[in-house]
Amino acid sequence: MKARNTQIFRMTLLAGCLLCASTATFAAEVPPGTKLAATQTLVRNNGSEPASLDPHKVESDVEFNIIRDLFEGLVSVKPDGTIEPRLAEKWENKDSTVWTFHLRPGVTWSDGTAITAQNVVWSWQRLVDPKTGSPYASYPGNMHIVNAAEIAQGKQPPASLGVKALNDTTLEVTLTQPTAAFLAMLAHPSLVPVDKVLIGRFGDKWSRPEHFVASGAYKLSEWVVNEKIVAVRNARYWDDKHTVIDTVTYLPINAETADVNRYKAGEIDITNTIPVNQFAQLKKTLGDQVHISPQLATYYYQFNTTKAPFNDPRVRRALNMGLDKDIIATKVMGQGQRPAWVISQPEIGGVSLHNPDYAAWPEEKRLTEARRLLNEAGFNDAHPLTFNLLYNTMETHQRIAIAVSSMWKKNLGVEAKLQNQEWKTMLDTMHTGNFDAVRYAWIADYDDAATFLNTFRTGDSENTTGYSNPAYDAAMQNAAKAANVEERGKYYQQAEDILAQDVPAVPVYHYVRTHLVKPWVGGFTPDRLGYFLTKDIFIKKH
Repeated sequence: MKARNTQIFRMTLLAGCLLCASTATFAAEVPPGTKLAATQTLVRNNGSEPASLDPHKVESDVEFNIIRDLFEGLVSVKPDGTIEPRLAEKWENKDSTVWTFHLRPGVTWSDGTAITAQNVVWSWQRLVDPKTGSPYASYPGNMHIVNAAEIAQGKQPPASLGVKALNDTTLEVTLTQPTAAFLAMLAHPSLVPVDKVLIGRFGDKWSRPEHFVASGAYKLSEWVVNEKIVAVRNARYWDDKHTVIDTVTYLPINAETADVNRYKAGEIDITNTIPVNQFAQLKKTLGDQVHISPQLATYYYQFNTTKAPFNDPRVRRALNMGLDKDIIATKVMGQGQRPAWVISQPEIGGVSLHNPDYAAWPEEKRLTEARRLLNEAGFNDAHPLTFNLLYNTMETHQRIAIAVSSMWKKNLGVEAKLQNQEWKTMLDTMHTGNFDAVRYAWIADYDDAATFLNTFRTGDSENTTGYSNPAYDAAMQNAAKAANVEERGKYYQQAEDILAQDVPAVPVYHYVRTHLVKPWVGGFTPDRLGYFLTKDIFIKKH
């Protein structure tokens, strides 16, 4: 799961550069001589029921897996890291701060109405508007779009966002400073345009199948809550000629054993994951059907730092020191995961980040220091630390939580009471601050440490820990202004060093992505973020 030592996105930042779509081939690429099945249908397990299919109301791969099939952004990032023109056919920039995008001629929604530059402007204004309540409201500010941060904070009106339609097909985006990852960040699902007229007419019900319009390769056909979501090929999609799969079904199966059993029964073509307790046996019996791919993602437990006892960094740091993360990564998981001591990744976006000093200490030294910190904070054998540890319902999360709570009990005398909730309920619990500690994870939105570290800044829309440290905020501000990768890496390291002392979240392991994939599924190529698109897939005759 080791990241390359260069950024996975390639872009030209010279003033006036122009990128055209004539060389683009981001679609299902069927090798010559391949015989295709007469029926092109795909069934993929999504792991959970999505909280919504409104791109501005969601925050996880549970929703983005589907949204990426239903909606198209201005650009996308190919699995090899190159930037691909999508709704935007070409673009140019001036001084890397004023970007002009030209939409493809004749591009439409699935109902045949035109997708315009005005759609993009309104959609991005809706995203940053505090009234929308988007978990990704801070994201355009991270891109340094003019006034985006101020709008998200309620200090400026949405109409002041530095994005304007020069005409129906031309969009101008103005940044406050050059942003190295700008094009890669632009590919995020929160930035896809949505239909103003539709949302105005149907409100929160606009994403139901009977109202829904799509801009992507597929359009919503059926949504049976907690049973399935079905999407069918969008004949009006601008690149439909390169799409092969006609119908895709997403199943919300969070029980990993049931996922595998239905795969074995032939009911699922691609599983959402592979249970850790079956991994070795499945690898032995199914061989090449077991797919393991790198993923820029970190599994962690985050604390509610706004209330006792987790408003005390000594308590949080002690719990970080009290885990044997090697055992969790290699024994509890054992699929190639790596123990994590940084929130981001050891290598990401051309930057190498090192662990805190205590990560290399002998285990007994770490545990001695952890006990000292807890005692100093008022917790000991006579007054043990007790709290609730929440995770979303899934077998692997339960397995990890049991291991973690056992380690804390054995090593520190801490009592972590396990609680589980369904995915959507857990997200609500997180955002309302009604938790002690909760299982979470972050999948990179782009190949740069900021995608992980921004979420712990004061006031960030994804900062559900309530953590705030001016020194940390300053490090991230300096990283955003850095002139080169080396300088940016220096500030990212400062930020990680602060997190290692304050520990608003305990990093547990760095991910790999695992799937079972039927032999007749072609074109399955997850990207570095762990996503794969249905439009890239085809079913071979079998």
